[in-house]
Amino acid sequence: MPYRICKAIEIENGHLLTKHPDQCRFPHGHTRKVEFVLEAEELDENQMVCDFKIIKDAVGDWLDGFDHALCMNTADPAYQDFKVRYGERVIGFENQDPTTEVMARTIFDHSLEALAAYAQGGDTGYRLAAGVRLIRVRVWETSSSWAEYGR
Repeated sequence: MPYRICKAIEIENGHLLTKHPDQCRFPHGHTRKVEFVLEAEELDENQMVCDFKIIKDAVGDWLDGFDHALCMNTADPAYQDFKVRYGERVIGFENQDPTTEVMARTIFDHSLEALAAYAQGGDTGYRLAAGVRLIRVRVWETSSSWAEYGR
C-alpha cells in the first residue's frame, strides 16, 4: 500500500454558471479548500512522501491567481465586459462553465505539469523524488460539498 499525503490551500473564489437553471447562474463566491493528494511507494531520505512546502512552491503562485477572482464561461455574453472591467481577476474557461468539477480538473492538470517541472528544476533545497505521484485534487465548494479529479 502506498504512502499518501494531503496539502490543503484555501482561496476565496467566485464564479457564475451560465447553464445553471437556478441561482448559481448569478455571480457568487465560495471559500474553497483545494486539497492535493500525492503518493509514493517508498519514503524519501527524510522519511516523507515529500515536504509539504514543495506543493506550495510548485503551485501556490498560480493558485493565488484564483484568489479573489471570478471564473466565467467565455461564451457568457457578459464575459468580455467583466474581463475589460476587472482584467486578470476574471478567469475565462473556454466555452465551459467553471463548475467545481471543471475547476478540479483544471487545477489537477496544471499541478501535474508544475510538479514535473519542479522535479526537473535544480536546487531548491527540497527534493521531489521520482516516484511521487499526484493522484487527485479535491476542491471543496462548501463545507459539505466537493468535487475531485485525478488518476
